[in-house]
Amino acid sequence: MTQPAAPAALNASNALNARATPRVLSFIPPMTQLNTPYPSTAYLTGFLRQQGVDAAQEDLALALVLRLLSRAGLQSVREVVDALPASSAAARSAAVRSFAEQADAYLATIDRTIAFLQGRDATLAHRIAGRGFLPEGPRFAALDHYVLDEDDGGDPLAWAFGALGLQDRARHIATLYLNDLADVLRDAIDPRFEFVRYAESLAMSQPSFDPLAEALAAPHNLVDATLCELALDAIQRHQPGLVLLSVPFPGAVYAAFRIAQAIKAQHPGIRIALGGGFVNTELRELAEPRVFDFVDFVSLDAGERPLLALLEHVAGRRSRERLVRTFVRDDAGAVKLMQWQEPDVPFSDVGTPTWDGLPLDKYLSLLDMLNPMNRLWSDGRWNKLTVAHGCYWKKCSFCDVSLDYISRYEAASAEVLVDRIEAIVAETGQTGFHFVDEAAPPKVLRALAEELLKRGVQISWWGNVRFEKTFTPELCELLAESGCIAISGGLEVASDRLLQLMKKGVSVAQVARVTKAFADAGIMVHAYLMYGFPTQTVQDTVDALEYVRQLFEAGCIHSGFFHRFACTVHSPVGLNPSEYGIELVPLPEGNFARNDVGFIDPTGVDHDRLGVALKKAIYNFMHGNLLDQDVRAWFDVRVSRPTVPRQFVARALSDLTRG
Repeated sequence: MTQPAAPAALNASNALNARATPRVLSFIPPMTQLNTPYPSTAYLTGFLRQQGVDAAQEDLALALVLRLLSRAGLQSVREVVDALPASSAAARSAAVRSFAEQADAYLATIDRTIAFLQGRDATLAHRIAGRGFLPEGPRFAALDHYVLDEDDGGDPLAWAFGALGLQDRARHIATLYLNDLADVLRDAIDPRFEFVRYAESLAMSQPSFDPLAEALAAPHNLVDATLCELALDAIQRHQPGLVLLSVPFPGAVYAAFRIAQAIKAQHPGIRIALGGGFVNTELRELAEPRVFDFVDFVSLDAGERPLLALLEHVAGRRSRERLVRTFVRDDAGAVKLMQWQEPDVPFSDVGTPTWDGLPLDKYLSLLDMLNPMNRLWSDGRWNKLTVAHGCYWKKCSFCDVSLDYISRYEAASAEVLVDRIEAIVAETGQTGFHFVDEAAPPKVLRALAEELLKRGVQISWWGNVRFEKTFTPELCELLAESGCIAISGGLEVASDRLLQLMKKGVSVAQVARVTKAFADAGIMVHAYLMYGFPTQTVQDTVDALEYVRQLFEAGCIHSGFFHRFACTVHSPVGLNPSEYGIELVPLPEGNFARNDVGFIDPTGVDHDRLGVALKKAIYNFMHGNLLDQDVRAWFDVRVSRPTVPRQFVARALSDLTRG
C-alpha cells in the first residue's frame, strides 16, 4: 500500500481565531482492546461536551484491525507475502507459509468471520464450529494439547463447551483464525505487531527515545500506511483544532506517535496533546526535546483540569506559563513542566462518559481464554466505568501509591453513579458494566447496589476489589442481587509473611473466607497472584502454590494468574528498597521513559524457572485437574514439602461457619 495522499485542506471556517475554543478530537491509538473501547476518550469527550466544547472521538485501534482484516486488507497482505524472497525468514515462517497456501480461503472467509465476531451473523457458528469452514494455521495446534476424555469422542473442545456451547466453540475457533492472521502480520510485515500491544518494547521503561525515533524515521510498512490513512481520514471528517492522543499502555505509544507524525506532516497547524496511563507513570521526568517534534503538549495525571487550561491556551486566552501539569518545549528547545496550581475537577463533577462516535456494533467479541473468568477481558462489549478515583487503601508496597491515579481518592455518591449508569444504558443500549477501579471500595459498592435495587436498574457488572473482611456473606449476596457476576482481587504472594511485608492488609485465611463468600453468592472469583517479590524464598513459593491449590479445591476461587513481580520507581519498594532487603540496579542514563527498575535480591532464587511451574499448575487447577496432587510435582527442580497444613483453608472456612 502506498502512503496516502494528503486530504483537502481544512475548511477555513474551522480555523481557530484568537477567542474560539477549538474543536477537539480524541484518538484511541492501537493497540488496546478489540472487544470494547478503552474508556479514557469516552470520559474526556463526555466531560468536554458538558463544558460546551465541540468534542468527538475515534477508536483507531479497532479501525486499523478492521481495515487489515478485511478482504481488501488481506489482499494487500497477500501481495506483500507474494513479494517476499523465498529465502527470507519471513517467507519460511509457519504462519506465513500456511497463509500463502490457503490465501484464497482466507479472502473468502474473512468478512463473514468478522461479521460473526461482531454478532451480526450468528448462524455462521454452525459452519465455523464444524472445523471445515475456516482455514487453519499453526495456532490451531494448541487444540491438540487439551486433555481428552474417552467420552469426548476425540473432540478436543468438548470438555470446555460440551454439546450445547455452539457459539462459544465457534468464537474460540474464529479467534484462533484471527491469531493466525496476526502472526502473518507480525512475521511478514511488522515484527512488532500484536493485537493487544503494538511495538511495546520501543516505549516500556525505555530510557532513550532513540529506538522510537529510529522506528518513526523508517519507511511506512502496510500497517503504518493503513494507520496513517485512517488517521488523516478522521482529521478530514472532524476538522479539529486540537487532537488528544490517549495512551494507556506502552503498546499504544508507537502508533500514537505515527498518528501524530502523519497529522503534523499534513496539518502542521493542528495542536496535538499526549496523555494517559503511560504518560502518567513513565514520562514524569520527561526531558527529551524530540518528543515535541510530534506533539505539542504532554499532560500528566487526571486530564480534566489540564485540558481546560490547554483549551484556553490554544484559544489565546491563557499563557503557556499557566498550563497545568503539562510539558512543553520552550523557545530554546528545552523541555519544561508547566505546573500552574489549580484544583482538580472533583470526581463527582467529571460528568458521564459518552461512547457517541464509537462504532459499538463493530467491536469483536473474541474468546482467547477458555476459562469463564479470563474471557471477560476479551469477550463482549462492556461499558467501562469508574466507581471512585484512586485507591481508598493506597498502602500496597508494590503499587504506584505515590502517583495521582492511586493517591488521590475521591468517590461519587451512589445517586450520581446510578445516574451515570442509566445515562450510559440509554445511550448504548447495553447493560454490561466493567468497573475499572484499582480497588472498588466496599462501602461505595454497598451503596451502589442498594441504589440499583431501589431504582430497579438491571445491569450485569464486574470489577476489582481488595479481599477484605468488610465483604461479608451478606454484602456479597447483596452485590450479586444487584448484578455482580464476577470479582477479581489480589491474593498476590499467598504468604502471610510477605502479605504483611507488602502492606496488603489481608491474610490468607481472610482471603479464603471472603472469596468463599463471593463464590457462595454465585459470583466468579479471580485471584491476582504474584511471584518473585523481594525476599521470597523457594519455600515461600511452594507454600503459596499449596495455598492456591486449597483455595481452588474448596471452591473459593475459580480463576487465577501468576504475574512476575516488577519493581517500579514510584512504588514503596522502588522508593525505599532497603526496607525490603534489596538493592536497586542503577537505571541507565536517558531522558525519556522511567518505570520498571531492576533489583538484586540476596535470596538468589531463580523465580523465572519456578514461574513455569506456577503457571502450569494454575492452568490445570482452573480446569479442575490434579487438585489432589502434591504441589511439588509441578516443579522441575527438587523442592521441600509445603509447610502449610493440608487442611488450612478448610479450617479457615470452618471457623467462618462457626462464627
